[in-house]
Amino acid sequence: MQQDPMQDAADAAAEDQAQADTIESLRAELEQLRAQSLVERADLENQRKRLERDVRNACRFANKQLLGDLLPVFDSLEAALNAAPADDPLRDGVVLTLRELSRVCENNGLVEVAPNPGDAFDPERHQAMSAVPSETIAPGGVVQVFQKGYVLNEQLLRPAMVAVASQD
Repeated sequence: MQQDPMQDAADAAAEDQAQADTIESLRAELEQLRAQSLVERADLENQRKRLERDVRNACRFANKQLLGDLLPVFDSLEAALNAAPADDPLRDGVVLTLRELSRVCENNGLVEVAPNPGDAFDPERHQAMSAVPSETIAPGGVVQVFQKGYVLNEQLLRPAMVAVASQD
């Protein structure tokens, strides 16, 4: 049985069209998979960066609890220095202990916040306990420090408690 050449050409064209459709479909699927792969790769990279940041922060703030618990020790040693007479032989030991404790804490990222009288009040690092009139300090300036504050690796651990000059 002999087929019509026109029919053969039509069958070949239909087969070519089916192959072209299949190729186009596979190309579209390939592009979709490439795009999905790029999204997943970006997600993995973002997750890696997030984990690195979390590990870095965990290392920076691993001692936060311990250093926070040491703040009352600083306060007690400083109170002892303020109360001790200048000629007391134990005073030198307290000074050395406070100096060594400060050195160790500073090496671990703890920084003291102790504004001087006349410094501007910083609500990010200071807590105003009272407002007092002052003839020598401009309004809004620190008059007195009641308790020093501390910052751990640029994060406020405890604000400095201060009295602020009021506007009369």
